[in-house]
Amino acid sequence: MCQICSTQHESGTVSVMFKQPFCATGMNAAVRATVRMGIYTGAKVYFVHEGYQGLVDGGDNIKLATWESVSMMLHLGGTVIGSARCMDFKEKWGRLKAACNLVKLGITNLCVIGGDGSLTGANQFRTEWSELLADLRKGGKISAEEANRSSHLNIMGMVGSIDNDFCGTDMTIGTDSALHRIIEVVDAITTTAQSHQRTFILEVMGRHCGYLALVTALACGADWVFIPEMPPEENWEEHLCKRLIAQRGRGSRLNVIILAEGAQDRNQKPITCDQVKNLVSKKLGFDTRSTILGHVQRGGTPSAFDRILGSRMGVEAVMALLEATPETPACVVSLSGNMAVRLPLMECVQVTKDVTVAMTEGRFEDAVKLRGKSFQNNWDTYKMLAHVTPPEMKSNINIAIINVGAPCAGMNAAVRAAVRVGIIQGHQMLAVHDGFDGLANGQIEPIIWAQVGGWTGKGGSNLGTKRHLPGKNIEQISLNITKFNIHSLIIIGGFEAYLGGLELVTAREMYEELCIPMVVIPATVSNNVPGSDFSIGADTALNTITMTCDRIKQSAAGTKRRVFIIETMGGYCGYLATMAGLSSGADDAYIYEEHYHSLVSLVTTTNKLWINYTTQFLYNLYSEEGKGTFDCRMNVLGHMQQGGTPSPFDRNFGTKMGSKSVLWLTNKLKECYRHGRIFANMPDSACVLGMKKRSLVFQPLASLKDDTDFEHRIPKTEWWLRLRPILKILAKYDTVEMDTSEVAAMEHVIKKTGLVKGDKM
Repeated sequence: MCQICSTQHESGTVSVMFKQPFCATGMNAAVRATVRMGIYTGAKVYFVHEGYQGLVDGGDNIKLATWESVSMMLHLGGTVIGSARCMDFKEKWGRLKAACNLVKLGITNLCVIGGDGSLTGANQFRTEWSELLADLRKGGKISAEEANRSSHLNIMGMVGSIDNDFCGTDMTIGTDSALHRIIEVVDAITTTAQSHQRTFILEVMGRHCGYLALVTALACGADWVFIPEMPPEENWEEHLCKRLIAQRGRGSRLNVIILAEGAQDRNQKPITCDQVKNLVSKKLGFDTRSTILGHVQRGGTPSAFDRILGSRMGVEAVMALLEATPETPACVVSLSGNMAVRLPLMECVQVTKDVTVAMTEGRFEDAVKLRGKSFQNNWDTYKMLAHVTPPEMKSNINIAIINVGAPCAGMNAAVRAAVRVGIIQGHQMLAVHDGFDGLANGQIEPIIWAQVGGWTGKGGSNLGTKRHLPGKNIEQISLNITKFNIHSLIIIGGFEAYLGGLELVTAREMYEELCIPMVVIPATVSNNVPGSDFSIGADTALNTITMTCDRIKQSAAGTKRRVFIIETMGGYCGYLATMAGLSSGADDAYIYEEHYHSLVSLVTTTNKLWINYTTQFLYNLYSEEGKGTFDCRMNVLGHMQQGGTPSPFDRNFGTKMGSKSVLWLTNKLKECYRHGRIFANMPDSACVLGMKKRSLVFQPLASLKDDTDFEHRIPKTEWWLRLRPILKILAKYDTVEMDTSEVAAMEHVIKKTGLVKGDKM
């Protein structure tokens, strides 16, 4: 009986896993999760070393995996089971040998981690499985009993590719880690470039996909990006030079150009680093340097995002294999928003191939659309920020931006995007310093394009921020809104920003000046703002915690029999603790949302005393219980979680949130313009902009009150709680209840795009 879904699966269910030919950082998390989930469900799990070559060669290349064999590997880059190109598997005789090796071991399920080539090969292997068995039977290689026992082969794929070039998933394993490596280099380069007023050209990987280049351009505020999906227009050389000159004219001391290695012009001629460097240096006379990152992008420690992604995909892959039947098509586990979904493998492969066809045929708009909604949103945001000239005609609209609550990495990226998109729309942007106190005290001034240059890579809050709510200063705030002629307000912050927005909306009944459109952008390491699955700053904090845990684990490994208790931020919200537990391989994560019954003291027969699980209490408990067995150490990470440079995710997320908020306000201002003035008093004129499952949505502040636990400052509904069973399963808890009511179902890619005809399948 499966401990997860209470179903009696076929006895002897066996999972095998391998990948080929390139490795991507984060794959070890998927390996670990697949092994442990498989063992947890009662299956035997085998490693196949060296990719398809190990499958063909058999012998010691196919080994039984144990729970301990995947310990201490989450922080390792590459893949511990090896990877290799294999020409033998492309030939039928090679696939016959591979099939024979699997049949002899009774393996009927394959979990393949790789790119579209590896996954296509796996699907071909599955398609001709019956034919291979018949040939092996005729040749006397296997018995009739063995053939019957292995009558069908199930395939489940996970995509590992730093290029993020596989259609059907928002992110592939390894992409986020590669972005971390790239951004580290960009940050280092921009400091010297700014000092010497240089132009830097950076080539990143992406032979057929420009995702890394595009997101890097957004994350560092690059002046220009070259991607294969959307080559520059004719005479791009002239446009590029004008763009660089304009940026210098606005006060910028450096220029950054990002180039994907597969960049091309409209005639499909390659655009190279040297070509761009020679153009800029000769035509403009700028001091120009070029850097090609190469394989450094593939290495290094995996990011927290990749560890969690790999773990989620590994668990989902095992569940899919357990549920598979002979009629189930080969599928791939993908990420859509915050949801794990199963997609038909060959549909995804077909759409991926169609991107290449579209580029070859010059249908570049189609190529961008085929890449998916996430890619298209990134491209649209980049075009808006980098390739649009601010209009000469002004709108006479003033939009104020305010930071509220504790500072966090990514706030400045949101402010920068909002300011520049607002200027592009013709508005005047106003900066409010020091939160609601500054709004009440008149600390308000115009902020221009050049002032926010380079803000994407800066942590904290350049505008200044305070936790104070508008409350007692409502009257003074309303007066300053009139004095400074503020027509709409962007509030960037955590739970205080949400509460402050609610107070302003409530005060509209008494102060007509507050009847202006408002939008709250969640930005807090705690990720506790109602209306959004993610908050700006949480990813950076999570990476800081994960990196610290890695170092602590090294210390623990060197000193045996030691337990570490680590306290994270988050207040009553257990998001950081849970996600850090997943990414670091913790044994448990104690959170407010999940009550622990093991230490409940019975006061009477009807009453229970709930013990407050403080960090000190847990330290004392483990120290006392561990006497003679292990010793205990306690670490309180503190405010280091709020600092540091923003992660690529937070830079990109903040940029898109800031841009979208201004576009929404622009439309809302038009709706609320009545009789020569702006009057907004409807609930949908004051919203939280949040990520919900798969898209950014605006939700009225008032409508979120019912889903808010105001006492503990958390939403009543928190999506990430569904991931806690994964944490416990991978930590070897005996019995875990896992919510399978929202199990990932098979979805179709072809229907979503509407661009690929069915006869191509």
